[in-house]
Amino acid sequence: MSIKDTLQLKKATSLDKRNDTLNKKKLEKKLLNSNDSISNDSITKPKEVIDGIITHDAKDYTIQNAKNKTITLYNEARVTYTDIDLKAGIIILDYKNNTVYAKGIKDSLGYHQIPQFKQGEQESEQDSIIFNFKTKKALIYGVKTIQDEIITYGTKTKRVNDSTIYMRKLRFTTSQKEIPDYYIATNKAKLVPGKKIIVGGSHLVLADVPTPLYLPFAYFPLTDKRSSGFIIPTWGDSNSQGFFLQNGGYYFAINDYFDLTALGDIYTNGSWGLRTDSNYYVRYKFSGNFSVRFENIIQGIRGLSNYNKSSNFNIQWSHSQDSKASPNSRFSASVNLGSSQYYSQSLNEFNNSQRLTNTLSSSISYYKNFVGTPFNMNVTATHQQNTNNNSISMTFPSLQVNMDRIYPFTGKGGIKNNPIQKMGLNYSMSSQYSITTTDEEFLSKKMFREAKSGIQHNLSTNTNLKALKYFTISPSVSYKDVWYFKSIHKRYDSNVINSQGNQGAVVNDTINGFTRFHDYNFGASLSTNIYGTFNFKKGRLKAIRHTIRPSISYSYRPNFAEAHELTVQNSSDPNDILTYTPFEGGIYGAPSSGISNSIGISINNVIEAKVAPKDPDSEEELKKVTILNNLNFSTSYNIAADSLKWSPVSANAGTRLFKDKLALNLNATLDPYQVNDRGTRINKFNASIFRVTNVGVTANYSISSQDFEKDEKDDSKNNGNGAQNTPDVFGQNLPNSNAFVNETRTNSNNISKTKVSKLYNSKIPWSLNLVYAMNYSSNGITSGIGNNSLMFSGNLELSPKWKVDFSSGYDIKNDAFTFTRLGFSRDLDSWRFNFNWTPFGRNTAYYFFIGVKSSVMSDLKWDKNKPPDRVLF
Repeated sequence: MSIKDTLQLKKATSLDKRNDTLNKKKLEKKLLNSNDSISNDSITKPKEVIDGIITHDAKDYTIQNAKNKTITLYNEARVTYTDIDLKAGIIILDYKNNTVYAKGIKDSLGYHQIPQFKQGEQESEQDSIIFNFKTKKALIYGVKTIQDEIITYGTKTKRVNDSTIYMRKLRFTTSQKEIPDYYIATNKAKLVPGKKIIVGGSHLVLADVPTPLYLPFAYFPLTDKRSSGFIIPTWGDSNSQGFFLQNGGYYFAINDYFDLTALGDIYTNGSWGLRTDSNYYVRYKFSGNFSVRFENIIQGIRGLSNYNKSSNFNIQWSHSQDSKASPNSRFSASVNLGSSQYYSQSLNEFNNSQRLTNTLSSSISYYKNFVGTPFNMNVTATHQQNTNNNSISMTFPSLQVNMDRIYPFTGKGGIKNNPIQKMGLNYSMSSQYSITTTDEEFLSKKMFREAKSGIQHNLSTNTNLKALKYFTISPSVSYKDVWYFKSIHKRYDSNVINSQGNQGAVVNDTINGFTRFHDYNFGASLSTNIYGTFNFKKGRLKAIRHTIRPSISYSYRPNFAEAHELTVQNSSDPNDILTYTPFEGGIYGAPSSGISNSIGISINNVIEAKVAPKDPDSEEELKKVTILNNLNFSTSYNIAADSLKWSPVSANAGTRLFKDKLALNLNATLDPYQVNDRGTRINKFNASIFRVTNVGVTANYSISSQDFEKDEKDDSKNNGNGAQNTPDVFGQNLPNSNAFVNETRTNSNNISKTKVSKLYNSKIPWSLNLVYAMNYSSNGITSGIGNNSLMFSGNLELSPKWKVDFSSGYDIKNDAFTFTRLGFSRDLDSWRFNFNWTPFGRNTAYYFFIGVKSSVMSDLKWDKNKPPDRVLF
């Protein structure tokens, strides 16, 4: 090509470019001036690759390479971009390729300042990372991430986007140590942050030692919310049921307020059990839990004489209302009802306290306060069940209406200066529908047919006035009116066999219809306080004060039963007459029989002392010490009685010793009258004034290692083992469903320097609780000790991680040990070990558990139990 052609070509190219520019400007002008549907808003600019401000900083230096468009940050480097925060020893920003590369600093001290990457709520640590701002992809080496308690270590990680991460040579654990206690190793995995981890073939490694436990694949949910899932059962064997699987089932996370757990048990001899547990909670309103349990128990071999089959059930419900929900109304429930033999026969319920107390009780109540009035209402339904004799007592329902005390005769402004103005009036109304039945007749027609009901009104008034300056007189009057809707009529039937096997007996006929009776009484009391103070000039004891509170009362009640008395022939002898009232057996009783005209006498004593501090130069105030909490005596004298006018004297005393560590209580009953050869009281006083009929002694003592630490303040209330708290002498209950895993967790994986130093401390904390109880009774003919036992419980902390607890007792009367339980626990940082053992007795059992604390890994456990052999008869 010639030079001329070249110049013409360049000129033509220049003209073309100029024409394109002019045409482009004309087109833009046309678009701006046009009135068609295309507007300025419809023309979108191409999105920038970097749509945020990038800030960076470094401690030592920052190098910018304009040619390669890179920035190098060194030592404590940091880069922030939108929601991304990256820290590392070295960071290289590449604007040309839209990438950032971060790594640590390697020197003679090792590899440190490793990259720390944070995006939103996701955080990770890694050896190095390459991140692309445009695609959001990343390539990471030696990563460490934490997702919902699971710590993940990966050799190589590829981040595809915000929701998908692929990892190679993966280890994940809940142990927060540098060298984990355990981990699950796998070659490849997929991580969806905040949702799940899906892994291929994996195996368990304990203390860097591989185990043969292998899984072809695994799925781990990661969520801050509750999620549904399967519950792995435990396995074991027993002498009577053979091999079994227990506590396997499914957890339903229904919503944020309600959940449901369904569990089942199966045994090789054919026994099985089902349980459902539910928890519910609405903030600032109410919370509770509900459970239903059923067991079908088979003992022995079918066809043999020892074969037995039984079914037991138990229902529990607990409900509480938040005090903020409604200040003027309240609903609560505590229900525990079921088969009487449930706790003694259950194959998967080891409740020590329920098995030893032999009672089941329930209560459901609703309280309402009527604002602006003195009235309030309480509706309750109660249940009492004796598991020894299978008897059941229920009130369904019971209505109680109360009126707060009012003063109808107060002066202006509520002034109460005289006895009339101080006169207060109380009113209450109660109604009950009462049922008494047994396990066999529960919910039968007979149960409802024999139910009792009634209404009782109570009205009372009292006042007080001063007499002779030091005495207080309190007169009172009370009135009671009882309504029944059934009454009884007795008749003699000669065709019925009586309890002695003879012909003829009295038969009760129930008559439906309204009937009522009333009674009233009035009385007065005279009381005062007497103080005696003894001062001391020498020693730390400065004064002793003795307070005596004597009281004398008088009460009178007429004979109301006489107006309602009926007679019936009691035997084949026409002259054998039985007197009765139609109200017998009523839930509020019958009219009071006989005249009551009695005088009551009581004396209360309290002895206190004031002690100076040990340092005579101290400015501390004198310390008040109680020597005798109470020493009380009470009796009564019935003026209207023709004999045995004096009632037995009731005496009780109580004190606390050794800085409130020992609580000692004593009660006794003293009878002034003699007894005959049959043990019946006669109207003749004892030669020695009083005859002891009953004596009871209880003593509670608690001591711990803290009591011997001189560097701490000597305050008996600063530890939870004071005598004022009832010791857990029955011990804990054996768990029945992953109880150790579901306990309230502490952050025990973090081993602080303080805790590590305590590992080598020579102090061994311990505590011991002692309870002694003795009861003596005598009827004048025979006497003896009914109960004489020493119960003890405590714990021993061998180290900050090893704990031993125990509970037992010794029956001194029967020369045998009571229910005994031993417990051992070990904090294994990320794991927990527990062993509970009942070594002897009819309830011999043990439970062994070792597993991961974290709820995410709760299925990584091994537990074995040997339940107690159940007694079906």
